[in-house]
Amino acid sequence: MHEWLQTPAGRYLLAWERSQVDAAVVDIFGYHALQLGVPELHGLQANRMPHQWLALDHALPLSQCADARVAFLTDFRALPFPAASLDLVLLPHTLELSADPHATLREVERVLVPEGRVVICGLNPFSLWALRQQRGHLVRKVAPAHPLFLPDCGEFIGYWRLRDWLRLLSFEVEIGRFGCYRPAVTSDAWLNRFGWLDRLGGRWWPILGAGYFLVAVKRVRGMRLLGPAWKTAPARAAGPVSVANRSHDH
Repeated sequence: MHEWLQTPAGRYLLAWERSQVDAAVVDIFGYHALQLGVPELHGLQANRMPHQWLALDHALPLSQCADARVAFLTDFRALPFPAASLDLVLLPHTLELSADPHATLREVERVLVPEGRVVICGLNPFSLWALRQQRGHLVRKVAPAHPLFLPDCGEFIGYWRLRDWLRLLSFEVEIGRFGCYRPAVTSDAWLNRFGWLDRLGGRWWPILGAGYFLVAVKRVRGMRLLGPAWKTAPARAAGPVSVANRSHDH
């Protein structure tokens, strides 16, 4: 994934994802935020939470982790955080690169606080880019050296399939959109020539974008958020009450 993000198509997708993530996380408040993988995105730089981490499942020079307070290696299916301890988790292509995306998403649900948010970026398996990738796999059966357009790792997860997963884990999708409608070309010049498709794609064929973006909130059913416990004035003790006894003459 790292090498592909340096290609013209990779830079184009990354620029769109940065704009979406920055706009989404800037107003998410809390104390603890975590990004899992793809440090090229710098997804937490627009967020103002005081404690931020970048978790990696492979070695990477710390110079590439400038947006995170701490960088460390981890298995995304077993995060070293207590339950309900994080306010924001960012997953840039993390699920599609994971060996077990279900387990990774369940772990994210575990570490998020109630009303915490997960931000997800993914590649759309129903796009022109994915179609070219499928054609490349067919050609590789005859010519194994044939290059692929997209990274040859992981499995693309459909947008609606991911929404189903989130719903089963009691997440509620707040934002969901597609982007990157330019065709699967390999040069900056051709990508720039088709820039007008980004303006039309969102209106006429939105679900065919090469990438998608989601923000979901962790809902806890039956939970009631309490406000500050205001101190109430003690009740006044009742004063003595005089009782007059009336004697009756018989």
